Amino acid sequence: MTTAYPLRDRTPGPSPISVVAHRGASEDAPEHTLAAYRRAIEDGADALECDVRLTADGHLVCVHDRRVNRTSNGRGAVSALELADLTSLDFGSWKGDEDAPWEAPDRQHEDPERTSVLTLERLLELVADAGRRVELAIETKHPTRWAGQVEERLVALLERFGHTKASAEGPPPVRVMSFSARSLHRVRAAAPDIPGVYLMQFLTPRHRDGRLPPGVGIAGPGVRILRAHPEYVSKAHRAGHQVHVWTVNDEADVELCERLGVDAIITNRPKQVRAQLGLA
Repeated sequence: MTTAYPLRDRTPGPSPISVVAHRGASEDAPEHTLAAYRRAIEDGADALECDVRLTADGHLVCVHDRRVNRTSNGRGAVSALELADLTSLDFGSWKGDEDAPWEAPDRQHEDPERTSVLTLERLLELVADAGRRVELAIETKHPTRWAGQVEERLVALLERFGHTKASAEGPPPVRVMSFSARSLHRVRAAAPDIPGVYLMQFLTPRHRDGRLPPGVGIAGPGVRILRAHPEYVSKAHRAGHQVHVWTVNDEADVELCERLGVDAIITNRPKQVRAQLGLA
């Protein structure tokens, strides 16, 4: 059973900055593994960020790249592999020594929480059992061969966990992020209460004044945008939007985000960032 916890104030302004664990506590554990997310919860992260892709047999898995080559001992596109194929791969041993060549893991001694592919369903179960409110920031990856099926499966899964409807406390404890405005539109059409985050790698003229695609309430600029355009945060706030910044790991960038009054910092180092912000 999922327990309801008080929601953070989501209105733009001086409320405490939310610290979001990027792919889990990915500086300390292999990204997108159960171990990384468990560590992030232990470190006090307010939210967990994950990327989702759809397997050939219709499962949503937490994998960033289109192909599994970088983060596993396998090869191929996630969309062309079935969950059973992904389950047979090692997604964590690379984290031990990034300069060492791949070696066959010792299956007897490996920790499956550090090496197994993670489904979004399992991550949702982890959050439900956290014992406190932990939000989820879920990024849909596009383009993909499955197009709108990703959002369809995502909304269906979130509905199973009771995360598609607002309550008396506020919006659901999940938000969907994407560089694709079309993806955010699909989610909003199916589940209007789920907040959307429009990710930006570059600040285009269309968005420099703080405007976002219709129906989207949260801006997701990369930290390089804030370095070049620090005035963007106040413009977005004046337009009524929150600002969630990625990926903020350096102390100077954390200080910049704090000074500009961003609403959320997405980082590989949630424990250290919380300490720097005085939240630990």
